[in-house]
Amino acid sequence: MSKLILFNKPFGVICQFSPHEKHQSLAEYISIKDIYPAGRLDHDSEGLLLLTDDGKLQHKISDPKNKMEKTYWAQVDKEITDEAIDKLKKGVLLKDGKTKPAQARIIAEPENLWPRDPPVRFRKHIPTSWLELSISEGKNRQVRRMTAAVGFPTLRLIRYQIGEWTIGGLQPGEMDVLSLKS
Repeated sequence: MSKLILFNKPFGVICQFSPHEKHQSLAEYISIKDIYPAGRLDHDSEGLLLLTDDGKLQHKISDPKNKMEKTYWAQVDKEITDEAIDKLKKGVLLKDGKTKPAQARIIAEPENLWPRDPPVRFRKHIPTSWLELSISEGKNRQVRRMTAAVGFPTLRLIRYQIGEWTIGGLQPGEMDVLSLKS
């Protein structure tokens, strides 16, 4: 049996177990030995991080060749337009090439969303909006770069799902340990 840990990574935590001079690490939340992150999530992003003790599973989850779909909730600056959503659906030209088409849709602020610490900046006269974006590639900071490329910079980014696994009701810093047949 191999272990798969579903962890709701809080804002500001880096995806490594070794200490870091500026940020909290996974070691401050997870004491299970011999597990490793299957992929990464930037320190300024929140949400689902998968960790496992199974090297083959780790590779299957994190290798872009396997095209495991990842779904994100992004709070963006201003009210996102249907035109911007259409551009995301067709793929967006970034400095390192065009992204593959994404699944994208405008959503209401997700229910049961925890407050972020520190909070996202608030500007009284500039609204924000939420979108759900699913991608199957993993360019560096891809979702943030995609939303900026269509004119709606990301203020808050939460990964909700990787493949069949979701964050469910996990709060920041909480985890669920699954046993999987190898």
